[in-house]
Parts: sequence; structure tokens; C-alpha cells
Amino acid sequence: MSAPAIGVLGAGIGGLAAAGALRAAGLDCTVFEQAPQLERIGAGIQVSPNASRLFGRLGVAETVDAVASRPLSSDVMRWNDGRLLGRTPLGRDCVELFGAPYYTLHRGDLHRALLEASPEGTVVLGRRCVAVEPGTGGNGDGGNTGGGGRVCAVFADGSRERFDLLVGADGTRSVARRVLADDAPRFSGQVVYRGLVPAERVPELASVPRVRGWIGPGRHLVCYPVSSGRSIAFSATLPATVLPDAVREAGGGEGAWSGPASPAEPAAEYRGWDPAAVALVEAAEEVTWWLLHDRDPLPRLAAGRLALLGDAAHPMLPFQAQGANQAVEDAVVLADCVRAAGSDVPAALRRYDGLRLARTSRVQRASRETADTFHLGDGARQLERDQDLPGQWELSGRAWLLGHRAELAAAERLLAGPPPGAPSGDRSRRSVAN
Repeated sequence: MSAPAIGVLGAGIGGLAAAGALRAAGLDCTVFEQAPQLERIGAGIQVSPNASRLFGRLGVAETVDAVASRPLSSDVMRWNDGRLLGRTPLGRDCVELFGAPYYTLHRGDLHRALLEASPEGTVVLGRRCVAVEPGTGGNGDGGNTGGGGRVCAVFADGSRERFDLLVGADGTRSVARRVLADDAPRFSGQVVYRGLVPAERVPELASVPRVRGWIGPGRHLVCYPVSSGRSIAFSATLPATVLPDAVREAGGGEGAWSGPASPAEPAAEYRGWDPAAVALVEAAEEVTWWLLHDRDPLPRLAAGRLALLGDAAHPMLPFQAQGANQAVEDAVVLADCVRAAGSDVPAALRRYDGLRLARTSRVQRASRETADTFHLGDGARQLERDQDLPGQWELSGRAWLLGHRAELAAAERLLAGPPPGAPSGDRSRRSVAN
């Protein structure tokens, strides 16, 4: 039985995680990235146990642990006085309950770890995909058995590459997604300013490693340690009306979604907030703004020989800190399904869709709802929220999100039998799930 030819569109965290998971499953792939070179971009990222438990499979567990911080808790505070409203214990409690750590680190450190774990030649730069043509017909184009011909990726230079499996990990503005849905990114009306501050400039925030979030009318601010505690990363979320009209309107459509900013811009929007929050933003040397987009959940994440993963499949607002985490879950489940199905790629992708769609849709919806909860104005609804927060932020109450074991869910489904619509012969391959 020949191994399927696999292509991955996009060398972000999701695409590289897919490559790592496929490699661990004994499958080779080629990752196509449109950028001519890979740069260290972004600021901080939170990695919860549902994803960090999978880092060993991806070959990056030790590398990440060496550069990440393990915050003791995630704290929610009132915007004007810093009063603690809710606390989720992390640190040792998180490991004991969920069996894996909660990390905060620089996004570039995670990306570099995944890239360095990839064998030389896995990632091909300067290849921008402009269209995806799903395979049709029986077993034409040399595709393996299992229904449909090979799927084709068309690149900007006119070249075409055909695969038994194509993974669309090409972000919120995904080209691959067009095969499954005629939709467009939804502009949330919000902008986030992201920056890094040397820890010595904010010693009161750096002395004890915590995720801290101030929530207030129409906006909120989150910070946490990265780079082994040497820096504090922050994300300041505001109404996009703080941006010039031309920038906001262009970014809401096909224009730029990010750009450089002066730290004075977000700092001015937090006047009157807790002095610790204001001092943090004012201490930043460089800040970048990002317009926030998501999309509605899809009715399916895969079709034929094409699977979507990460932001291409379920772009979500960052208010549950789950975008990258869900991409890592996707990657491992997809690889397990492909390994188990052998040459029957369509059967593998039916399983993948059945395992991932409900969960990622739930996280997408929760991310939208969290924005509304965080940004309540002063009044009765805000007071009710503040009274409920201590119970809502208990660690056990977040088990559905942080304690999910994607690899076990995949193994259980694979052992249970073939997905709906699969030929009866698929049942004979159940044993390879383990």
C-alpha cells in the first residue's frame, strides 16, 4: 500500500503542526508557504493543556518547555482599580487535573520550535496558492483508491501540484476554504494592539508569573510573561473606531489587517484604568495593531481529499486564547485519521470532520460570547457578571476546554468503526488506530 502524497498550504503554527503530526504518524508531506522567508512575528501566545499535551507527538516538548513560562493563575480584574474578580489556578493545579502544563510564550518561539523539528526540505517558500481544484472522477490522475481523483493546488507562478490529500492551513483568508464555502471573514469591529515590555520595566507584574486581564466598558487588556519571563506580552483590545477611518475601512475588506503603531495610541485609550495596566502599555517600545476577524462555523471541515485546519477551518476571536491550540488539536486528529485509513483518504477526512466540527464550532461561539461578557459597561449587568465570575473561573469548570484529549477522542472513534458512508472494507483497518 503506497503512502498518500500530502501537501499542506501554509507554514504557520497550524501548517507546521500538521507536518509534525503527519511525520509522527509515518507520513511525509510538503508545506507550501507564500512568504519568501519566515520571520519572527507576533507577540505572546497562550498554550493550554489540550495542546501542550500533544507537543511530545510533534517533537517540540523540550524545546517549548525551555523557553516558555508556566503562569500560576489566570486572573480577571476590574478595569479601574485592579480588584480581583475571578481566578483560574494554573501551574501545578493545571498539571494535576489535566496532565499537562499551561504555557505562555512568544509566538515566534513556538513557530521556530515547530520549524526546526521539520526535516530539511519540508517547507517550500515563495509558493502562493491562488486556487484549489478538488479531484473528480474515479481514480484518475494517479490518485490512490478511495473515491475521487487527486486534488490540485494552483500557484501564482502558474505551476500545479496534485495530491492525494491537501491540507488547507492557509489562515483566515484561506484560498482552500473556497472549495467548501462561499463566505468571507467577518470583521468584529475590534482592534487589538499587541506589544512586548521588558520585565524590569514592570517589576510588579513580572515578579509573580500570572496571566492578568483587566475587563471594562468596551475594552479589555491582557498580559503575561514570555521568553522565560524576560518580557511581558500584552494584548489591548479596543473598538476599531480608535483607528483612522481609512485604515479601518480598508482592513475590514481586502486591505491590510495589521500595521505598526505608537504605544501612545493604545495608552491614551486606557486613561483612568488601573495604574498598573496603564504603566504596562506606556512601557512598550513597539506596538502593532491587528483588526480582529472570524467566520461563522462551517457545516463541514473537509470534503473529498481536502481538509481545512486551524484558522482556515475555524478562525476565531482571541478571547478564549484557543486559536493555535485548536490548530494543534486539528493536526494530531487529522494525522491519526489518515494513518488509520491507509489509502482511503476520503474516509479519513470523514472521520476527521466528525471528530472536530462540533468542538471547534463550540470554541468559536464561546470566543464571540466572551467579548460581549468582558466589555459590559458599568451597571446592573456588569455587577451580575462580577458576582458570577469567581464560580465561572474555577479550573474544573473549564475542563471542557482545557482538559480535552483530542488524541483519545480520535482513537476511540477509530476503534468504534468506520464513519458514516464508508465502505464496509474500511472496518478492517480499525486496529491501526493505536
